[in-house]
Amino acid sequence: MRTAFEAWAQRDGHIVRRREDKPDEYLVFETQRRWVIWQAALEHGKPPGGRKTAAQKEAAAAEKRAAVALQRPPEINPDEAAVRNQVLNEVLDAFSTLGGERGMDDILKVVQGLKKKQQEQADAPVASKVMDRHNA
Repeated sequence: MRTAFEAWAQRDGHIVRRREDKPDEYLVFETQRRWVIWQAALEHGKPPGGRKTAAQKEAAAAEKRAAVALQRPPEINPDEAAVRNQVLNEVLDAFSTLGGERGMDDILKVVQGLKKKQQEQADAPVASKVMDRHNA
């Protein structure tokens, strides 16, 4: 609060040097007077008794929830974690087989290879069902 006042007072041309014997007071009377007025104005804007309004309480609660959400990573269920690990391993395997350092070309090859592999896996159960029906 004091730094904001001092920045404002300096822009307005006031001397913001403080007294050596009383560091809470300003050396120049006019600056000290304006500091007292500044504090009174800020106190006047507060709700009576320092109570928070409902909107202020809700804003504080929302801020607290946001801070907690940022600190804690989201929980992942075991099935989702297994799928993520499988995909990560497939991507790492695909990049290790390329051995090149061409950047986007390598990335495109990996993505296309994974899409092709996924399509083949999706088609495999359908093909096995067709073969089972044909043999029956």
